[in-house]
Amino acid sequence: MNFETLLYQQDGHIGTLTINRPQALNALNENVLKELKSFADEIKTDKNIRVLIITGSGDKAFVAGADIKAMQGMSPKEAEDFSIAAQNAFNAVETLPFAVIAAVNGFALGGGCELALSCDIILASGKAKFGLPEVTLGLLPCFGGTQRLPRAIGLYKAREMVFSGEFYSADTCKEFGFVNHVFAPEDLLNEAQKLAETIASRGPVAVAKAKQSLNTGFELHIKDGLQQEAALFGELFTTEDHNEGIGAFIEKRSPEFKGN
Repeated sequence: MNFETLLYQQDGHIGTLTINRPQALNALNENVLKELKSFADEIKTDKNIRVLIITGSGDKAFVAGADIKAMQGMSPKEAEDFSIAAQNAFNAVETLPFAVIAAVNGFALGGGCELALSCDIILASGKAKFGLPEVTLGLLPCFGGTQRLPRAIGLYKAREMVFSGEFYSADTCKEFGFVNHVFAPEDLLNEAQKLAETIASRGPVAVAKAKQSLNTGFELHIKDGLQQEAALFGELFTTEDHNEGIGAFIEKRSPEFKGN
């Protein structure tokens, strides 16, 4: 995979994607969003990937937000199209059929916060700062922030973050409930790798079905969500991995999942 604004490396079943515009604090412009969407569309069919880690280049920013200079002079239609392009890219990340971990190593503001929210798990450096400062520019979060944030932390906390435009520490965001763990900056990527290795050792089809049940079931009435959960559970009994997992448990050995 060759991109201008992204770096990708793969080690076994774990991929690491780095947003690579350090000179602009990894800010999101049209090219980054286009490449992120293309990357997600390409990697989603890679059966060898079981976990993806997303981080930012350098030690100052995960993603400092959208590229403000690129937005200057946009017409209303161009602005709407820019929002939709970002939403499409983040939707592609959110719906990847494996676990996605955001390793937030610095500023995650505006679009950076929204990108992290499209991931399944958020790990943060103790130096990380989160925020949705769009209202300070006379704008609103438009890359999914007004939709994903209240689902993650509740409407009242989301209102505070969106209306104030303030920056919040990683520890505060952990208290809010959308950062899973906070680590020393030098430990962040190692801890993300350790968690990725744990998840990658589990049944990949089971993780994919569990992700589907969690993400889509969250939007359903509980009766429908439970029905979906049972159906997905039943589907797993058609897989070789389920035979391997149960067999390994009975035989008191570690399972060797193949992803089928």
